[in-house]
Amino acid sequence: MTDMEEKFPRALWVRLIIYIAVGHLFAGFIYLLFEVGAKQ
Repeated sequence: MTDMEEKFPRALWVRLIIYIAVGHLFAGFIYLLFEVGAKQ
């Protein structure tokens, strides 16, 4: 595990998690827009 941590610094993991979270929120927002638009 120490070898993996040397290749990927902690800042990279934090950035990756933030990008994934923001990506999911953005995708959910677009999905919500389509769902609301389809009902009208």
